[in-house]
Amino acid sequence: MATPVIMPRQGQSVESCIIGEWHKKKGDPVKEGDILFTYETDKATFDETAKVDGTLIEVYFEEGDDVPVLTNVCVIGEPGEDTSDFDPREDKKSEAKPEEKVEAETDKPQDVQQKATPQAEAGVVAATAPQPISPRAKNLAEKSGADLRQAAATGPKGRVIERDVQSLISKGQFATAAAGTEYPAAIQGTGLGGRVSAGDVAAAQTSSIPAPVAAGEDDVWTEKHTNIRKVIARAMHASLANMAQLTLDSSYDATDILNLRKQLKQASGQGLTAEQGFSLAESIPTLNDIILYAVSRVLSRHPACNAHYDDEKMTYFRHVHLGVAVDTPRGLMVPTLFNADTLSLSQISSSVKELVAACQAGTINPDLLQGGTFTVTNLGTLGIESFTPVINPPQTCILGVNTIVNRVREADGQLVSYPAMGLSLTFDHRAVDGAPAARLLKDLVQVLEHFSLFLMQ
Repeated sequence: MATPVIMPRQGQSVESCIIGEWHKKKGDPVKEGDILFTYETDKATFDETAKVDGTLIEVYFEEGDDVPVLTNVCVIGEPGEDTSDFDPREDKKSEAKPEEKVEAETDKPQDVQQKATPQAEAGVVAATAPQPISPRAKNLAEKSGADLRQAAATGPKGRVIERDVQSLISKGQFATAAAGTEYPAAIQGTGLGGRVSAGDVAAAQTSSIPAPVAAGEDDVWTEKHTNIRKVIARAMHASLANMAQLTLDSSYDATDILNLRKQLKQASGQGLTAEQGFSLAESIPTLNDIILYAVSRVLSRHPACNAHYDDEKMTYFRHVHLGVAVDTPRGLMVPTLFNADTLSLSQISSSVKELVAACQAGTINPDLLQGGTFTVTNLGTLGIESFTPVINPPQTCILGVNTIVNRVREADGQLVSYPAMGLSLTFDHRAVDGAPAARLLKDLVQVLEHFSLFLMQ
């Protein structure tokens, strides 16, 4: 019996996912557990596996297609079975006829000349593609003026897909609508999207200066922006464009927390157990875990820093939901440690490790990537002494953690060195004034410098 495979819903906030890669093609036999295709949300990548044995008898979407959740993506069954009832594209078939009419009209030179638009004059010849083309590829070709006759189709069944058009653009393979001629890559386009205009051609023909040699294929390469990079770009641009951000820098004596970790390591090495008065997690809390714990407790005294801001109101939170910035191969992710103010140090340590592992694997639940009230980002392991972290809207603050450096101070008339760790607090001046933000930083410094005593309270 034919069995449709739907696009899963990964989290309540996800409305659609993009097909990343097909691991099986139409006609391939599949077994239960085989990976059919990879799909991605804004921030995570997942594999969809077969739930039944059979043959992949129908595929409805290609790589790069944005598919609404709970939509049929493909069908597993026996060869020859009817799959028409599962096709989610039935309502789009009527759209093919107008496209065919446009393609037929382009075969008439007089029509092209009479109905030429400014876009066509700039080199839009997407409708003359000799092979099948995806909607995204066609749209990109129309905007850029890429010569689709030069496209090397790499999509399924000889289909031209978006990366093929990107390749044409990078090689400078554009065409005019009137003459259908290719522009040399040496001619520098000054039009929208790098298009070559008539003025660019004339300038290249009359210039006495030799045209620059185009870079070889081995010298440059292009990569399409991933979804997560697009999300990061939008969020960071919106954050800086819409907020009045200011950063305060401070530092604290890290001697106490370094000694605490040293004692925990010694206790773990001696095999001390809970029965002997020790309760250690599977791994010793990191310096970042200690800072997260301190932040979760201090924020309760500074409600404006544990809040969301919009143009109409401030939303305050009784509990601290800590965003933890994580560097992954796919880009920055910020999973949320919910109710961090109710967790012990060991619970924070173990929970953060689980969140980081899920982010690194690309399997984090999208629902865990939202809802934060305050974010901590740590660049100290990379040797950064000071930086300006960017607030994750609609939050009002973000704390940057820096590396440890040795500094000197006077004590009892003598100069002594101590390990100083820097902290960089960025706050939205629309929501928080400078003095309240400074008081948060001051309280955090005091807690971290006397962390062992703080744990006893």
